Amino acid sequence: MSNYSIKTVSENYKMTGFGVVLEDYNNWAGNAAKTASKKAEIIENGKLAELLALADGQEYQINYVIDGKAWRGFGVMGEFDVEDAVVLDFLAGDYIVVGGTGADKDHLADEITGKVFGGTLQEITDYKYVGPGNSTFVKEAENGGFYGEMWLRAKRT
Repeated sequence: MSNYSIKTVSENYKMTGFGVVLEDYNNWAGNAAKTASKKAEIIENGKLAELLALADGQEYQINYVIDGKAWRGFGVMGEFDVEDAVVLDFLAGDYIVVGGTGADKDHLADEITGKVFGGTLQEITDYKYVGPGNSTFVKEAENGGFYGEMWLRAKRT
């Protein structure tokens, strides 16, 4: 059984980010390339740095459903008015929180996402992921390396 916890968020919150619509959610290689291209673009044009400066400096990888389509992007906690950014609503409630550690900051969020959707969610029987989105952050760990968490809104079954 994977390690996870349930944490309660008492108030709705918003996240602001830049991302891409994923037309075919099962096209893993194509979606990874599309997402990586978007991240490179927002790093190069300074948009991600602009968002990080407005917020607390913590970057999140965000998965969300917009108009019935999968969306993946990168952003921050909070609502900010930045050109071409989208503001996403996250609802109060219980969240499944899955953590992980690793040496590679750039791939840890994807590793945690793979662990969550590749098995952890199926192992959890008392809660069900209900969305409409989830987010993952990665930060430096105190002992070196990196630590990350994925948060997914859930309801008790």
